[in-house]
Amino acid sequence: MRTPHNDQLSEPDRAGRRGRHVPERRCVITGEVSPAERLVRLALGPDGNIAPDVHGKAPGRGAWIGVDRAALEAAQAKGKLKGGLARALQDGNFTIPDDLGARIEAQLQRATLDRLGLESRSGTLLSGNEKIETAARKGQVRLLLHASDAGEDGRKKLAQAWRVGEDDEGSGREGLVLPVDRGTLSMALGRENAVHLALTDARAADRVLAHLSRWQFFTGWSRDAANRDSDPHTAPAFGEEKNGALPTGTAASDAF
Repeated sequence: MRTPHNDQLSEPDRAGRRGRHVPERRCVITGEVSPAERLVRLALGPDGNIAPDVHGKAPGRGAWIGVDRAALEAAQAKGKLKGGLARALQDGNFTIPDDLGARIEAQLQRATLDRLGLESRSGTLLSGNEKIETAARKGQVRLLLHASDAGEDGRKKLAQAWRVGEDDEGSGREGLVLPVDRGTLSMALGRENAVHLALTDARAADRVLAHLSRWQFFTGWSRDAANRDSDPHTAPAFGEEKNGALPTGTAASDAF
């Protein structure tokens, strides 16, 4: 998979470059195969209901999807999702909730914000313009994030400091715009006015990106979404590539 110069590598990409085995799964909608960490598992509960399992740890049978919300809901409306799940689970006796897409999105959001909260408590997450700018100019920032309502001037200023610290001026390197505003971000982190965030540890950045990439991809959210009058649920056509998100044409999974 091609990784643009300005896009940070996701954990599956880094793992692949280190030579570590990356489990792959097949998407029940597209039939394509990709690293499991890029996908969302759907679990069959004991009550016969299909539920999202974004951490991939729920017991029992499950299957995987590697499409964005718009494609999932289209497949669900046409019966393609139910057919794919029935084949993967070898059982057609289950119920798919009408709001499955919303449930997946909510879980992906919570998983990402929880991960940011853990990094905050471990001391690898910075907030506040001055702290981030100072760390960025010293080359200490590994990942730069912004709330969806962060001002463009503030984003550009911190991105410039980041490029200077990385000796990467002229590259166009930017931070990633999160699909939530400062109010939601501040509440999740227990911090006042959390608008800009920075990860100062490479492994911490990998952990956050593993969650964020899936969330961005599923919602169709791109790094420059805050500059446009766009709805984060309006995703590009399947197969197009979005800045700061995963290429849609490579996501897939396997039932197990």
